[in-house]
Order: sequence, then structure tokens, then C-alpha cells
Amino acid sequence: MIHKVTKEIQFCYGHRLLNYDGKCRHLHGHNGTVQIEVQSRNLDSRGMVLDFGEITQIIKTWIDQELDHKMLLCTADPLLKVLQDLNEPCFVMEKNPTAENIATLIYDYALSQAVAVSEVRLWESMHSFVSYRRDS
Repeated sequence: MIHKVTKEIQFCYGHRLLNYDGKCRHLHGHNGTVQIEVQSRNLDSRGMVLDFGEITQIIKTWIDQELDHKMLLCTADPLLKVLQDLNEPCFVMEKNPTAENIATLIYDYALSQAVAVSEVRLWESMHSFVSYRRDS
């Protein structure tokens, strides 16, 4: 038997995609929603997988500090240095800042904080989302 809880977190970010032919090759922004799914075979002494407040404290605090209201840009993006020289808030990613790579980034952060994350879903808009999980 597996129990799952999901916490939803909203944040705003900008990005652009390199090596892309569509509109997203230009700087633009999203009001994103991330859903953090945490699972466990056993409940803790409180009868919980993980308290929603703890997910907020760990994941939302990091998202607010690192990603919210920042331009998420790839290290290879020629605009990165320009924006940094203008003291614009940027978060630098090794990979192209696609929704898939942003979801992976959040998943990896959750794991690094010992959160038993099973899946991350990132909604770029009301109608489009990606999900990331690792094979068991």
C-alpha cells in the first residue's frame, strides 16, 4: 500500500528557449503552478506521509528564493551576461529552461532535501503541464 500527498505551489518566472523555432525562443513569462507529490509506504507517528507545512517550508521557500520572479536561463544563453550586468534577477540552469527541465530541477531539489518526492508536475498555463518522475 502506498500513500501519497500533493502540495501545490504557485510562482512566476520568465525564460526563453534556445534552439527553438516557436514563440518561446523570445523572452516571456509564466504564472506557473508546481505540484509536488510525495509518497510513502508507511505513515509517520502522526499518521502522515509528510505534513503539507513541511513541504511548504522546504520546497516553497526554495522556489520563492531561487525561482520566483526570476529569468531562468541556460548557461549558454547570450542574454545571460547582459541581464546579470543589469542586475536583473536570474537563475542559471545548465540545460535549456524547458518546462521539463524545470520540473526535473524541482524534483532533484526535493530529493536533495530528503523529501520522498514521487512526481513533480509543472503547469506553464491552465492548459499545459509536464510531469517528471523517476522509474522505481
